Amino acid sequence: MLSEWEIKARSRYCARTQESFENGATIYTLLFRDRTGFRREDISENAWQEIRESVAPFSFWKSKFQAPAPTAPEAMPKESVEELLRRLMLEDQPEHLNARYVLAILLERKRTLKQVDIRETAEDKILIYEHVKTGEAFIIQDPRLRLDQLDSVQQEIYSLLAGK
Repeated sequence: MLSEWEIKARSRYCARTQESFENGATIYTLLFRDRTGFRREDISENAWQEIRESVAPFSFWKSKFQAPAPTAPEAMPKESVEELLRRLMLEDQPEHLNARYVLAILLERKRTLKQVDIRETAEDKILIYEHVKTGEAFIIQDPRLRLDQLDSVQQEIYSLLAGK
């Protein structure tokens, strides 16, 4: 039975020449088995032509190198959402109650804020969050939003972020 091994991602560079692969270039992946497990080498077609008679890999295959796609920017960057929530909390305007609540939930989903307590009275529900890195407390009133209100709150947040 084969021992398990860590699957390595395809390299962006030739293991023999250290030259970076061009997008669409033919490359060869070689797997070598040694005492510690498997070792992967990704090499250019030229390097393969030079060494193919002198190496005996456990396995090998030919493929086309595809450069990784650039990472897409977040639709709402974490820092912008956090800065906006901080600003709205300082301003403490009642018309932004819904936006503060939704921003806090976004930051909770991004694991920037952690809900640590809920305080509920007959008329209010207060959510208490803690900033994961700084330990700051954020006290957010739950406006008891309905689903039909979410689109307008989302538009409000986008316009507040764009107005920076």
